Amino acid sequence: METREEVMFFDTDCGAVVHNIAYLRMIETCRTRLAAKMGMDLNSMAETQVYPVVARTEIDYKQPAKLGDWITIKGRLGEIGKARFWCHFEMIRESDESLLVSARQSLALVRMPQGKPLRLPSEWAQKWGAQA
Repeated sequence: METREEVMFFDTDCGAVVHNIAYLRMIETCRTRLAAKMGMDLNSMAETQVYPVVARTEIDYKQPAKLGDWITIKGRLGEIGKARFWCHFEMIRESDESLLVSARQSLALVRMPQGKPLRLPSEWAQKWGAQA
């Protein structure tokens, strides 16, 4: 899954460099689109009350993005376990194809409002495991 973002004023600090929370927002957008591709679009999640919940985020900052940069965010499903799965992300500046950020998130499926973790669907490994 790929999404694109243009760095706006609200994404930057006083030096016109992207603030760390802005990278996380961009990753969230890409992850939400990836979930929709997997059948967990926003309406489906609201109907089933099953949500992918982030348990851990790891981010490696390689180079700073700056005001006005266009960034491509590439997201893919990684390792799939019984109850948790990982999504991997790369953020690339379009003008020079520099890798800005690499990140990964561990997620679990949770039924709300009980907050009950669920086992991952057995077909995920077969259907989505090839993307790892």
